[in-house]
Formats: sequence, structure tokens, C-alpha cells
Amino acid sequence: MRHLLVVAALVATGSLAGAVQPASAEMITYKADLSAKNEVPPTGTAGTGHLTATYDTDSKALSYKIDYSGLSGPATAAHFHGPAPVGKNAGVVVPITGSLASPIEGKATLTSDQAKSLADGEMYFNVHTEAHKGGEIRGQVEKGS
Repeated sequence: MRHLLVVAALVATGSLAGAVQPASAEMITYKADLSAKNEVPPTGTAGTGHLTATYDTDSKALSYKIDYSGLSGPATAAHFHGPAPVGKNAGVVVPITGSLASPIEGKATLTSDQAKSLADGEMYFNVHTEAHKGGEIRGQVEKGS
């Protein structure tokens, strides 16, 4: 009887080996369709693109790939911006370094505030060119399927 009481107490407090499982990381997929009409203000160019990304909730690592074409010239900058809903502009939160040639691939570690903006749908990605210094194509980053 005494043995059963000790086991019950260990289970109740989570002290029994294996009784408490650590939370596992979640991998969340995101996407964005980039277009000139999504820029604020719209640019009216033929540029288009697509972003796919995966966010690891444990390491806060965002891995991304962006394919684009039809820009008015070579990409001069590209970044994630936020927090901002569709139709609003915001500052750069994750700059892209290295080659900006399509496809752009990389990884960034997000802060807690950046991760919240991403989860809330308040982050967008855009690609800039010499002709469109404020951004030529843009897309709101949303949870994918």
C-alpha cells in the first residue's frame, strides 16, 4: 500500500521518469505570392514571384526560398518587413544578404516579436530594383498548407 502511495505521489508531481514529456517543435509552412499590384503603392510592372518558407517554433529558424521573374531590372535589395497588415508599409525586420539572383534561399533566426508578426500574418516580403527603390514586387506572408 505504501509503495502505491509513493508511485501515485511521483506521478502527480511529474517526478516519475517519462511522466513529463518535453514539448516538441512545430514546423509551420508559410507562403506569399509576390506581385507589383501588392506593392504600396502598386508599381504596375510585370514582375511576379513566390515565397515558400518553413518556421521552426523551437529554434525560431525561418528557412525561405523566393523565386521571381519579370522585374524591370536586377534586384538591388530584398527583405522581410513588419509588422504590417496588407496595404500598409513597415520597416525591414529581416534583411537578405548575399546573392539576390532568383532563386533567393536562406535562413534567419527570428526574435520573439518577429515570430509573433509572422504568426499573426503581419509580415511581408518584397524585392527592390533600381527603378523601384521602395520595392517592385511584394507579397504578404501567410500560413501555407
